[in-house]
Amino acid sequence: MKKIIFYFFFALLYSCSSKQQVDLIVFNAIVYTVDSSFSTAQCFAINEGKFIAIGTNDEIQNKYEAKEIIDAKEKAVYPGFIDSHCHFFGYGEGLQTVNLVGTKSFEEVIQRVIEYSKKKKSEWIIGRGWDQNDWTVKEYPTRYELEKLFPNTPVFLERIDGHAAIANGCALKKAKISIHTKISGGQIDFALITKEEGEKYNWLKFEAGGESKPINYPLFIPSGILIDNAVDLIKKEIPKPSKESIKNALLAAQTNCFALGITTVDDAGLEKIIIDNINELQNKGELKMRVYAMLSDNKENLDHYLKAGPFKTERLNVRSFKFYADGSLGSRGACLLHPYSDKTEQQGFLLNTPGHFDSAAALLYSKGFQMNTHCIGDSASRLISEIYLKNLISKSIAGPAPLSFRWRIEHAQVINAADLKFYSAIIPSVQPTHATSDMYWAEERLGKERLQYAYAYNDLLKAAGMIALGTDFPVENINPLFTFYAAVARKDINGYPAIGFQLKNALSRENTLRGMTIWGAYANFEEKEKGSIEIGKFADFVILENDIMKCKINKVPNTKVVYTFVNGERVYSNN
Repeated sequence: MKKIIFYFFFALLYSCSSKQQVDLIVFNAIVYTVDSSFSTAQCFAINEGKFIAIGTNDEIQNKYEAKEIIDAKEKAVYPGFIDSHCHFFGYGEGLQTVNLVGTKSFEEVIQRVIEYSKKKKSEWIIGRGWDQNDWTVKEYPTRYELEKLFPNTPVFLERIDGHAAIANGCALKKAKISIHTKISGGQIDFALITKEEGEKYNWLKFEAGGESKPINYPLFIPSGILIDNAVDLIKKEIPKPSKESIKNALLAAQTNCFALGITTVDDAGLEKIIIDNINELQNKGELKMRVYAMLSDNKENLDHYLKAGPFKTERLNVRSFKFYADGSLGSRGACLLHPYSDKTEQQGFLLNTPGHFDSAAALLYSKGFQMNTHCIGDSASRLISEIYLKNLISKSIAGPAPLSFRWRIEHAQVINAADLKFYSAIIPSVQPTHATSDMYWAEERLGKERLQYAYAYNDLLKAAGMIALGTDFPVENINPLFTFYAAVARKDINGYPAIGFQLKNALSRENTLRGMTIWGAYANFEEKEKGSIEIGKFADFVILENDIMKCKINKVPNTKVVYTFVNGERVYSNN
């Protein structure tokens, strides 16, 4: 009998000591794995930054013991959210400048600029976020007030989408913009100034060379409004950020992203200097965010990266280029097949020649890079889709199928019904809050018939078989749960409209979660390492206070993040 008791306790002791040691166990959870069968679990174990076991509470806790254990208290756990299209660095930069989001008039814009200028003295006054479509007077402003208030300091205020801006005379002068300036793929607006207006605002006359001359009224001069490529004329004159300011911007953006459950960002349009700083900060362990970098279409990037080839670490992936086919619908720069309904003399424009996009596609294909192109208008979308297919199909006869290259249309905002067929070989990367931001005025721009195929996310999903979802922050709100809500409910955060905006193109909750996780990973060539809670993948996950797969949909936008983990490390806690 004593022997039996001895062996029993020995077996128990051996059983306890034989449990595998891991870094973290999360139990008592509703785990949405987002695997191929969209299965759920209760518990998982993490070691050395990766998921090593997923199952029931008993299965995991009987086999593993951990340095840290989290009782999820039956809260829902999801793979870390992937924002498939945003401007991570630009957002961080914007946190240091004048925030013009939500302004209801140009007078309010001016007031915020004044308040900022009193608090911070700088060589330039930079701001972003105004949208004339939100104002009572839905027309572009002019630089009159800026002239009076800031005659000697350059002021540059971008529209919320970055496709238009207003600059004062000092900024225009630095960029040598005058009535003689020519621009392709953009527009410089002009105003006719009377003597009364000129004297009221103390205008300074200047020519391209910056020479002051006597004023002869009426005066035809730049109004200050710049659209698309014209915006870049000013941007080239703005002093480059210092290494310290780049670091501050990246870390500030990271803090806000982690607080909202974002663990990977696809930064749409980066320069080599920013990528170098991202890599350095990640190597030092200061920047923990995973970044999928879309390189800006410029000579420096093309010369370096096409020679060096794609670059990848566990947290940084550089293998794509971002191109701009056209501008935005809000500034009427989107290139349409037919004129705008509210301004029939305008049809938008391409930001570069078809030949430029065609040659770039051939070059990127030959070097193994992904091509991701901003397309808002149906004309831009058709052109780029045809160029994609021309290059991919002609070269896939003896090689991989076109979809394997995963070339993307960014935004895919207005699509002609006949062009949905292209998406069997192209990934649509969309931002659902664009629909709920634009719905108030989109019909005015497009008309009822054309609107049916705008923001057509479910139609795109059916055509492509997958859809990558993002926010486009800071153009839209950074919160990915706003993305989820807009995709499913097709309403703004105030619940408007009651029946939803074009509800036939709403996405299911399941497909929306896929678009924010595994399909986002696939669009980045990273589905084998992230995007779902599966054995061997990076332990990136988020715990939310509400189960967004089951709760009332109107609860989703206000749902709080409890924890965010990257690589098994807690990077945000609301406890």
